[in-house]
Amino acid sequence: MSTEKTLVDSYGVTLFMDYYPAKNPRGVVLLLHGIGEHAGRYSHVAAALTSGGFATYIPDQRGSGRTGMKQFGDVTKLGRLGAGGFSAAVNNILELTHMIRAEHPRLPIFLLGHSMGSLMGQVAANAHASEYAGLIWSGSASRTPSRMNAGDLNKKFAAPGATGHEWLSRDPKVWADFAADPWCFDAKVLALYGVVDGLKLYGRPSKNMAQTPILMFLGSDDSVGGEKSVLFLAEDYISRSGQNDVTVTVYPEGRHEMFNETNKEQVIDDLLSWLTERVKD
Repeated sequence: MSTEKTLVDSYGVTLFMDYYPAKNPRGVVLLLHGIGEHAGRYSHVAAALTSGGFATYIPDQRGSGRTGMKQFGDVTKLGRLGAGGFSAAVNNILELTHMIRAEHPRLPIFLLGHSMGSLMGQVAANAHASEYAGLIWSGSASRTPSRMNAGDLNKKFAAPGATGHEWLSRDPKVWADFAADPWCFDAKVLALYGVVDGLKLYGRPSKNMAQTPILMFLGSDDSVGGEKSVLFLAEDYISRSGQNDVTVTVYPEGRHEMFNETNKEQVIDDLLSWLTERVKD
């Protein structure tokens, strides 16, 4: 079971989040969802994490879910970032981290970002990796223009009768649930963020980034970045940032949302194994 928490950020935006406590926790996970979705889509992930001893916080980020509805009061405006734009959204990650640190001062904190959550997480981690016991990027990409797909993400899955959501997962139920969810939407990043904030997505790992374990996983059929993009990012972390604990896992035939894939139990088990290895005494 989760408890709803809120945090008012430095711009006065109220961030809503779900907190899933764990019995005798050995770590905390801050999970950042992608653009076009919301925290409620990760309850099954939180259930697994908490059963494995990791308390979990999942915020509805700016422009999403309860936070977006509180900001704009209009479902058609979901996806916009609001006051402070992209920089404020990235700073929210640090504000949430500090809140978690105050609530769990003795526990290691892991930052887990999916898709846009991973891109924002990359930006935050460049200067603040020391805040985290590990970074986990799901469905991510190298934040360089040639290595992120800004076009039709469903193009390779197009077929007569296609829903447009096939790129998310091999599971047709995921397509139907996404289409039926009023807080889910097809995100056009430049239209929602604008050119100035859209350009802030681009960048590479910092040369001065603090050491921290990094796990990146994706499906081999992910259309956002793909295997070559994530392997390039991994090499950047190693050769550019000097990171010495970087793991990349590619799941054959998986698509963008590995937490919602047909083999999601394996994905979550692999994540828990990685986390557990990094909280051992």
